[in-house]
Amino acid sequence: MTSLPLASGPQGPDALRPLVDVVLGALRDGTRARGGPLPAGGPDAVAAAVRDALGDPLPDEGDPQALRRLVLALAAGTADPADPLCAAHLHTPPLAVATAADLAASVLNPSLDSWDQAPAASALEALVTRALAAETGAADALVTTGGTESNQLAVLLAREAHTGVRLVCGAGAHHSLPRAAWLLGLPEPVIVPTPAGTLDPAALDDTLTRLQGPLLVAATAGTTDAGLIDPLPDIADLCAAHGARLHIDAAYGGGLLFSARHRPRLTALDRAHTVTLDLHKLGWQPVAAGLLTVRDEADLAVLGHRADYLNADDDTEAGLPDLLGRSLRTTRRPDILKIAATLKTLGRTGLGALVDQVCDLAHEFAALIDAHPGFELYDRPTISTVLFRPARASDDTVAAIRRKLLHDGRAVLGRATLDGRLWLKTTLLNPHTRPGDLTALLALVERADPAAAADLPEGHTPT
Repeated sequence: MTSLPLASGPQGPDALRPLVDVVLGALRDGTRARGGPLPAGGPDAVAAAVRDALGDPLPDEGDPQALRRLVLALAAGTADPADPLCAAHLHTPPLAVATAADLAASVLNPSLDSWDQAPAASALEALVTRALAAETGAADALVTTGGTESNQLAVLLAREAHTGVRLVCGAGAHHSLPRAAWLLGLPEPVIVPTPAGTLDPAALDDTLTRLQGPLLVAATAGTTDAGLIDPLPDIADLCAAHGARLHIDAAYGGGLLFSARHRPRLTALDRAHTVTLDLHKLGWQPVAAGLLTVRDEADLAVLGHRADYLNADDDTEAGLPDLLGRSLRTTRRPDILKIAATLKTLGRTGLGALVDQVCDLAHEFAALIDAHPGFELYDRPTISTVLFRPARASDDTVAAIRRKLLHDGRAVLGRATLDGRLWLKTTLLNPHTRPGDLTALLALVERADPAAAADLPEGHTPT
């Protein structure tokens, strides 16, 4: 039997090079076949195309064309965040340098559960996580799969530091926080109403005053629905006054740290016990690239764990780094490599320029909506999220417009309910998007609105 080539080892690069060419060609052809931000036809059409490309998932005989066929099907059937009209979610087009580094991580395949599987990767992770932790005023940081895992770890660390701790968060907090309380067997979280979208210090003060026992307050720097930032300094003051632990979920807004102009919006981040960061948002990393920064390194001691084949006591005493206490996971990819390559290649100035660019773009889009008589703007953007809706449309119509654009493959818009109404959501994270793309997006929405279309003169094209 002829042995199949491996990606690593001395012959790895030569074996991989023609396959990379196949993948790149299939990506190009699939993008052309899709022709837009999303495949047309909806779930049934996409599922049928994937079934046709896959055929028998486990045939008796292998198919040498399988790689090209499957990558082509995936590219043709994907939601492409690099398309300017794919703007629904916190879903960024990854930087080429980060993606190239991720390929190297896959080829080398180190696993960060023991030093002898990942000597260089573990050293790189220690250096880069501490540097990123320092950006938030923390002592250390753990690499996670994203905001959800980071938030769950933050709640776990709070539970271990304060027996019987109870979570307090705003109604706009990420869903992973109350879910973490449930997973960890904590009391029902206290949800503070946020009619204005952010945690009101007066309401939080009242809540903390009436509650008994240890408390964990979770503030948000970049809500999922509108990208809003809670009043962090006021919240930090209240936590200090009431003896509450503070976690800040900056999965979205944490990238503002790279921008000299926007960094002041995160004042008081250094007063949190833990902070969630997520660089596959405002960091343009391939998924996954999350972190949890921790102000007090002693909090991490509870994650310590012994497995003799991975971190035997005598090995640790002899100087081999113990990696099991760096995560609740065992096998871990070296996601730090793509992050390190990006930070080193672009620097603070380069990353800050990208952040400024998408924030400016959001303000341009908001101004365009505000000036258009056929649309209503929710509010000026805080980061890069813009909410809007056709001025006279019902909520049912707003939902139908969004689904029509999805089904036709013309645009990918999100949805958010605020002020008791449904809004179309754009999260502008593509630095290549131009003002003309935003004008085209509004035209598509206008054309998909049956009420607006009925008012148009015959032969008129929305602009």
